[in-house]
Amino acid sequence: MRLYLASTSPARLTLLRSAGIEPVTLAPDVDEHAVAAEAARVQGAPLTPHHVVELLARAKAEAVSRAGNAADAAAPIDGLILGGDSVFVIDGVIYGKPHTPEKARERWHNQRGRTGQLYSGHWLIEQLGGAPGRAVGAVAVADVTFADDIGDDELDAYIATGEPLFVAGAFTIDSLGGPFITRISGDPSTVVGLSLPTLRRLVSGLGYSWPSLWNRTGAL
Repeated sequence: MRLYLASTSPARLTLLRSAGIEPVTLAPDVDEHAVAAEAARVQGAPLTPHHVVELLARAKAEAVSRAGNAADAAAPIDGLILGGDSVFVIDGVIYGKPHTPEKARERWHNQRGRTGQLYSGHWLIEQLGGAPGRAVGAVAVADVTFADDIGDDELDAYIATGEPLFVAGAFTIDSLGGPFITRISGDPSTVVGLSLPTLRRLVSGLGYSWPSLWNRTGAL
């Protein structure tokens, strides 16, 4: 069974590869801010973190599904499409990607020595021969605790690498940010941006075995 990843995240791709899966990566054409803003307008209230990540994961998977089902698509999608999204929450405030060094530094000054929650949303669409079918979704949450002795010089050096600018919460666990994290409560892969146990349950929920996705040398 082929897995299509509706994401350009290097971390999600690396995580799937480490689990024996080489997905087809397809960039979803989604304006995340506009999708979330419209949902909040319709709801008449701010979205919860759970709602945000599931909504955006679904939007990304459905965008790739539509593109793969278009008449001018290079080849019809035949497999499972996975959309994902992540946000970090501390003090009840939702944080996505900071994008600028100034915002990243502000967030780190606020979160060092403290614990926040990383929410990762998943949406899986069964699309066989280009025809979309069943879909399932789920959200995973993990608590992340940061070291309380991180110096400003360390933060400046970390921010200067550019890594924290384009990840939810301005940190990673699987790369340069790992040494600044002292504890994870929950599935660690959730913090990377994709909960592998959650994905396995979704795949099983659609009637497929997890090993059927293995297609990398060494996993067969």
